[in-house]
Amino acid sequence: MKRFPVALFFIICTLMAHAQFMPPATKVFTRQDSLRGSITPERVWWDLTYYHLNIKVNPSDSTLYGSNTISYRVLEPAVLMQIDLQPPLNIIKAEQNGFTLNYTREGNVYRIEMKEKQIPGKLYSLLITYGGRPKIAARPPWDGGITWKKDNNGLPFIASSCQGDGASLWWPCKDHMYDEPDSMLISVTVPSSLMDVSNGRLRSVIRNRKDKTTTYNWFVANPINNYGVNINIGDYVHFSEVFKGEKGDLDCDYYVLRNNLEKAKAHFKQVPMMLSAFEHWFGPYPFYEDGYKLVEAPYLGMEHQSSVTYGNGYQNGYLGRDQSGSGWGEKFDFIIIHESGHEWFANSITYEDVADMWVHESFINYSENLFVEYHYGKHAGAEYVLGTRRSIRNDRPVTGIYDVNFSGSADMYSKGGNMLHTLRHVIGDDQKWRELLRGLNSEFYHQVVKGSQIENYLSEKTGMNLKPFFDQYLRDVRIPVFEYYVSGTELNFRWNNCVPGFNMPVRIMISGEPLIVNPSSRFSSVETGKTTVSIVVDPDYYVASMNITGK
Repeated sequence: MKRFPVALFFIICTLMAHAQFMPPATKVFTRQDSLRGSITPERVWWDLTYYHLNIKVNPSDSTLYGSNTISYRVLEPAVLMQIDLQPPLNIIKAEQNGFTLNYTREGNVYRIEMKEKQIPGKLYSLLITYGGRPKIAARPPWDGGITWKKDNNGLPFIASSCQGDGASLWWPCKDHMYDEPDSMLISVTVPSSLMDVSNGRLRSVIRNRKDKTTTYNWFVANPINNYGVNINIGDYVHFSEVFKGEKGDLDCDYYVLRNNLEKAKAHFKQVPMMLSAFEHWFGPYPFYEDGYKLVEAPYLGMEHQSSVTYGNGYQNGYLGRDQSGSGWGEKFDFIIIHESGHEWFANSITYEDVADMWVHESFINYSENLFVEYHYGKHAGAEYVLGTRRSIRNDRPVTGIYDVNFSGSADMYSKGGNMLHTLRHVIGDDQKWRELLRGLNSEFYHQVVKGSQIENYLSEKTGMNLKPFFDQYLRDVRIPVFEYYVSGTELNFRWNNCVPGFNMPVRIMISGEPLIVNPSSRFSSVETGKTTVSIVVDPDYYVASMNITGK
């Protein structure tokens, strides 16, 4: 912030004097929250290796029925396995090696009783048959479920979206982010007038003439998180191109409603622009084996792995608006850039617990700035990210609460992006910054991580103790304040409104002359050689400043 009005400063200081590590507003966690959000004893003993999700979607009555074959490796002996499936869907049958298994249900959780001895190191599979009318998404993608709409020609237009609410809204799975299958086959049967587009590559199309349906088999060759799995059903037309990327030829496929084909061919030219920018900053696209797809959906969009969904109306901005107010957000389609960026941070590097959702959203909020910088220059990128500060609320910490499926503040977007922009300027070396971003994507390629692993990596590679920095921006709600006064020809300064140990270096301008200073919570001083100076904190640092002369 360039300026911080005095009245507002005192109000915030009063409200936040005791705000360090503030918990969220009153939130009562239930047993279901713990069963969903923790690695329970019924989950920990087995390691996912493969899913085959095989379903038939019926637009006429908004139902889906089918099965999921779950392959896994036993880590330790156990009897009960937790499988998650949310009402109103029901498990119809559970089988292993021809034996029907007993199960009990507790809310969203089924406990399957294994009959066969589960031997550590051995591979097994479990067949779950299920079905019903899945929850209808009231406000997708924020409210999860299945969206049942019709296109302009009156044909069904259907899609899944389930981040936060969980994939178990529409299919039975191990619904915790810590464990991913190594690969997956998705088989979706739909009326033959329609097409399904899911993750990975289309392996085969089977015409079922008896009931006038078609089965689309999509194979995912890489690990995939549960909420990244999707179905998109409609009267799609397809076009494609090849992107010459860092790892060679990347197949880019586009599936759009029939009436939108010409608009899409023009508008989706932003995809190669996105790939060029993000391969520069983050390294190679993480899923060359599965290709990249952009698929029109009946809602705004979502980062489904190798099947990114799009519903922004073929216009730039976010539904036509520049969320930064800088003008640069009018230069690109927010959904194409933001949701595709999640292929690196979300789908390749995936949070273990939703409390660390900032790992996804902070980096990808910042990626919007990097896209602008790559194509329009560093000054433009900075103007964009600084403009996003107007949406920061500082209402509660960016980090959520662990083991109960509770994410942090929506500030994980714009505040998280500005945190990373600040860190870049603390490091003060753009080449090193790019190496860090690419290094993260190399070190944690296709991995599930804790937020602390990302924090520790950045501390280690920069040679800085960044714990107070992350405590301040992720686990506290206060804006650090650079307090200063001039005494004679000395500038005296410190950090206030901050966590213990916060000692972030900051760039200031003393009467137009730049200087890096290293404040702590105690006053330090530098000689200016002048009795009258103006002090401005570099706006690229997400901090406030206040002249406390006269206090």
